[in-house]
Amino acid sequence: MSQAQAKLKLTGEESSKIQKFMEKTLKTPGLTLRARPQAADSVEVLVDGEYIGLIHKDLDEGETSYIFTMTILDIDLEE
Repeated sequence: MSQAQAKLKLTGEESSKIQKFMEKTLKTPGLTLRARPQAADSVEVLVDGEYIGLIHKDLDEGETSYIFTMTILDIDLEE
């Protein structure tokens, strides 16, 4: 693993902090994060066991951020 890849690796401690932040902010106690073995820089976001998106770790100019991407299918809007 290169030094750049190591810096982008999302740790268990980071995942735990992000999960607590998202549960509090989104008021979603059923929210969990799941590691992605094929991509150490991101985790899957699930609500009550259902996949809703990804969180990617990003480093830019020495600052770390976490980018949450949620895909909403058009069929989900019909419910």
